[in-house]
Amino acid sequence: MDSVPILKIGSTLLVSIQVDLQDQSALQLQEDLAERITQTGARGVLIDISGLEIVDSFIGRMLSSIAGISRVLDATTVVVGMRPAVAITMVELGLSFDGVRTALDVEKGLRLLQPAEEDAPESLILELAPDEPA
Repeated sequence: MDSVPILKIGSTLLVSIQVDLQDQSALQLQEDLAERITQTGARGVLIDISGLEIVDSFIGRMLSSIAGISRVLDATTVVVGMRPAVAITMVELGLSFDGVRTALDVEKGLRLLQPAEEDAPESLILELAPDEPA
């Protein structure tokens, strides 16, 4: 059984699923990812499914489950690289990714995961002292 590689990019873990996952591989990925989130303190999980030709109900549930595990461990999940045919099939099957954001590609997914705190100091100053000149 091949394990799915989990790469760390800043505070984000990148999971690139390039082959159809069997039950045991998917369960192992969930365990490995939960372990890596706690080890690294990652705040985001980016799952690239561009290599998947189809997403069935099993994969849909697995991705939802990973998002739930990540959320409990204080990380946000973004799924990227979904092919149009996969999106159509998911809607037709009634599958939804509760709590999972999506983006077209890895770059856009990483932008979604950028910490909101980058803008916080400036907006905080404006809120605390709105009448003072800048």
